[in-house]
Amino acid sequence: MTNLKKNSIIDGVIWKQLLIFFFPILFGTFFQQLYNTADAIIVGNFVGKEALGAVGGSTATIINLLVGLFVGLSTGASVVIAQYYGAYDSNKLKKAVSTSIVVAIVGGFILMIIGFFSSSSILEMMNTPTELFDYSLVYMQVYFIGIIPSLIYNMGSGILRSVGDVKRPLYFLIVACVVNIVLDVVFVVFFKWAVFGVALATIISQCVSAILVIYALSNKDEPYYFQIKKLNCDNDILKRIIIIGVPAGVQSVLYALSNILIQTYINGFGTDTVAAYTAYGKIDAFFWMGMGAFGIAISTFVGQNFGAKKYDRMKKSVWVCLGMAYCFTIILSITLLIFGPKIFLLFTNDLNVLKIGSDILHQLVPIYVTFVAIEILSCATRATGDAFIPTIMTALGVVGIRVLWLVCVNHETVNSVLQCFPISWTITSLIFFVYYLHGGWFKRRVKAQS
Repeated sequence: MTNLKKNSIIDGVIWKQLLIFFFPILFGTFFQQLYNTADAIIVGNFVGKEALGAVGGSTATIINLLVGLFVGLSTGASVVIAQYYGAYDSNKLKKAVSTSIVVAIVGGFILMIIGFFSSSSILEMMNTPTELFDYSLVYMQVYFIGIIPSLIYNMGSGILRSVGDVKRPLYFLIVACVVNIVLDVVFVVFFKWAVFGVALATIISQCVSAILVIYALSNKDEPYYFQIKKLNCDNDILKRIIIIGVPAGVQSVLYALSNILIQTYINGFGTDTVAAYTAYGKIDAFFWMGMGAFGIAISTFVGQNFGAKKYDRMKKSVWVCLGMAYCFTIILSITLLIFGPKIFLLFTNDLNVLKIGSDILHQLVPIYVTFVAIEILSCATRATGDAFIPTIMTALGVVGIRVLWLVCVNHETVNSVLQCFPISWTITSLIFFVYYLHGGWFKRRVKAQS
């Protein structure tokens, strides 16, 4: 294939290339998380704890549920594109990029309709406290009105990362994040638009990031170049994206459903607990940012090396990434245990909320290490096209055990509810280690590739 640059992912030193890939993704996810964190800080300080609970509590879990299936399709698109790029197949690479953007636009329109009109009913089903309901409804409906540019950016940035370009998605997020924070201050502090203001700021900033990523993908000098006026959907490639992406999307939806169940129990403990759990979620996001960055990094490495049929290098990269992810988790856990309680002060000065949040942090942070293998090994196997069985394992291990714990045990305290995390993560990690080491999945994927 002509027009492809030298590819360090399939030729360079593994640990160096993983780090070069990891840090821009980590910073990118940091700035992406800063969207909602800035919203939470500003409404928590200038509107109140009710607005804080609305912006990041029930609304976040519902948004993750409805967007979850598309996130899976985006993962499927990234895997397909990474494999074509690693195999030096320029023609299919361009078709895959065009098909992916079409999926983002169509999927965004569907989500906009479903999200806007179902928000009220879902909030009622989740037992959202009365004092949070109106704020939550406004935030969700405005958010879903602007969902299309958000999905375009996420799909486009996934495309760029899958071909090894991790810098430009970071730059685009930094620009959008700055826009979001400035507009948060203008709309909430000066215009007094409360939750509507932060939601509107988020939409505008997502439009900025979507425009920037489309501009990057339209570069005629790149092998993935596409023209907006010639967008089309290749049915064969769409089928591949669906085969890989739908199981990943189902997994994301199942995660979101279990988190909604957890949030429902949390809501039952009152506004202070909801606000504390929301603030903890912003601190907790540091861990998920790291895991997400490692997940994207290993997906790209495995996808491209599998496409290039460099199987030994692919396997080595998994173990290197796993070791790096464990080191990151241990260092982060110690840091959050030391400084986490002080970070809560960014969101609120309510003493009861601070106490509840600190208790939650000290319960959950030490068990982060039990989740690492789930992220790395599931992303690695999925990057070869092995998507169905990892989804089943996650559904039964994480979601199934979590739901059983929540439903079958009488929960009189928040700590009892949250105990579902270490139990489900530990069991599922062990299952993934056994599955990966057995190797049957790899033999099936090599046979299918041949």
